[in-house]
Amino acid sequence: MTSTSDSPGLDVNSPVALFCAIYLGVIGAAVFIVQPGFVQGLVQFYGFSEQQAGYIASAEIWGLAVTTVALALGGHNFSWRSILKASILLFAAGNIASLVTDDLMQFSALRFMAGLGSGGMVSLTFTIIGLTKLPDRNFGFMIMGVLTYGALGLWAMPLAFDLVGMQGVIIFFALFGLSGWPCIGQVPDSGQEHLQVEEDAIDLPGSLRILAIIAMFTYFFAQGVIWAYLFLIGLDGGVSEQGVANGLMVSQFLGIAGAFVPAMVGHRYGRMIPLTVGILGGSLVLLALYGQFTAMIYAVTVCAYNFAWNMSHPFLLGAMASFDQHGRVVVYAIAAQMLGLAVGPAFAASLLKNSNYAPIITAGISLFVVSWVMMMVPLVKHHQQFKQQRG
Repeated sequence: MTSTSDSPGLDVNSPVALFCAIYLGVIGAAVFIVQPGFVQGLVQFYGFSEQQAGYIASAEIWGLAVTTVALALGGHNFSWRSILKASILLFAAGNIASLVTDDLMQFSALRFMAGLGSGGMVSLTFTIIGLTKLPDRNFGFMIMGVLTYGALGLWAMPLAFDLVGMQGVIIFFALFGLSGWPCIGQVPDSGQEHLQVEEDAIDLPGSLRILAIIAMFTYFFAQGVIWAYLFLIGLDGGVSEQGVANGLMVSQFLGIAGAFVPAMVGHRYGRMIPLTVGILGGSLVLLALYGQFTAMIYAVTVCAYNFAWNMSHPFLLGAMASFDQHGRVVVYAIAAQMLGLAVGPAFAASLLKNSNYAPIITAGISLFVVSWVMMMVPLVKHHQQFKQQRG
C-alpha cells in the first residue's frame, strides 16, 4: 500500500498532532517502560525462572526491533496510518493471546507479536517527532509522557498484582493499546510534506554517521542489560518488593525532570557536555548496586540513573537529527536503539549465574562508557564543521 495524502490542514507541529503522537508513543513503550515490574510478575505469577523471564522480555523487544528496522528500511513507502492501525491490533492481540498459555515458547512468541505492534507505534511516533521544528524539545516532551506513565505503572504494579494478578495487568495493556485508535487520524500519513531540517544539520561523512548509529545501538544495549533486571537487582540487594517499586516509581519522576532539561533548553548549550554528564554519570552511579544496600541507596541510585538516561535520550536523538540534512540518520538510529534494547535483556540473562547480578551491572557500565567514547567522535566533528560553515 502506498502512502496516501494527509488530511487537509494537518500541521505536524500543532498541539493536537503532538499530543496524539506522544500518546501513541506512550502506548508503544507501555510494556518496556515498566519492564522491571513486568519481569518480576512473570517470575512471581507465571512461574518462569529469572533467566526465562529475561528471555521473554528480550523476545518482546525483538518484536519491537524487527518492526522498527523494517520501517527504517521501507516505511516511507506505506501509509503511516495503516501501519499504526495494524500495530495497535497486533499489540492488543498479542497481549490477549498471551493470557491463555504459560508455555515458555508460546508465551515468548506471543510477546514477540505484541512487540511487533509496539515497534510500529514507537518507530513512527519517534519519526514524526523528528520531523517537527523543535525535535530536542518535543523528544523531551514525549519522554516525559512515557515516564509519567511509567512512574504510575511501576508504583501501582504491586497493588495491581494483588488486586487483579498478572493477567489483569496484561488485559490493561491490551485495552490501553486500543485506546490509541482515535489518535491515528491526527498524525501524518507520510513524512514527505513535513520534513523540518534541524537548524544545525550538517551532512557528516558516512563513516561518522555509521559510528553514531553504532554508538546509539551500544548505549541502548547497555540500557537493555540494566533495565530488565533492575527490579530483581534491588530484591537481591536486600530491598523489599514495595521498596523496590517505590524507588523505581520515584526514579520515573526524576526521569521526567531529566527529560525536562532538553525540553526547555534544546541544544543552545551544545550536546557534548550534557551527554558526557548523562552517559558517564548515569553509568557510574550503578556502582552502588553491587552487593547489599539499603532501600534509600537503591532509590537514590535508580533516581540518578533514570535522570541521566532521560536527559541523554532527547539529546542523542537531536544529535542524530543534526548529522544529515534529510532526516535519515535519526530513522536508522531509532532502529539501532530498538535493536540494542532487544539484545540487552537476553545478553544479561546469559550472564546470570546463581542469581549473581554483579556481571550484569559490570557489563552495563562498560557498554555505557564505550557508547560515550564512540558518540563523542561525530559530535566533535559536527561541532568543528558547523563552526566552519558559520565562518
